[in-house]
Amino acid sequence: MPTETAAGRSDDRVADREPHALPKGADPRLGTWRTFLHAHARLTRRLDDELRAAHNLSLAEYDALVQLAQAPGRRLRMSVLADRVLLSRSGITRLVDRLVADGMVERSTCATDARGAEASLTRAGLERLRAASTTHLEGVRRYFLDSIDATDRQAIDRGLGQVMDGLDCAPPSALEADLAAEA
Repeated sequence: MPTETAAGRSDDRVADREPHALPKGADPRLGTWRTFLHAHARLTRRLDDELRAAHNLSLAEYDALVQLAQAPGRRLRMSVLADRVLLSRSGITRLVDRLVADGMVERSTCATDARGAEASLTRAGLERLRAASTTHLEGVRRYFLDSIDATDRQAIDRGLGQVMDGLDCAPPSALEADLAAEA
């Protein structure tokens, strides 16, 4: 049940933090997974909304510009950009098409493989990225970094680092087998 704040309005945030009910017999660790998913979805939605409102730039577009800015020569093969931005090949093509139309990115044939295409950051794209970075980084600080103390940030970093390490070569876990059996 939502609580009333001093201003007299309902505070749904308290209710939103309560763990989601798990099916009887479910692994209790799934609550952590669900909390992570919900926090990630809400945080990325908020950051996306702020970038769109202030700079008419989506979070995915911002991420693509960051990836290009950090790449050698400020250019990447489209397939590499798709992997780094976590989009499908067709998704990255549509995103880059929008960035090209806005003058932030140029597309060219790959110099080392004529079958491949590359995206490169333009000066206008770099300027737009720099302007949007202030908004984005302020949001990351306000909604994520300031919400978690240093000890918890270190624990999150360690834990997610272990997840990333395990994804490179880990076989399916017993938990995955249990979930598959329940489906």
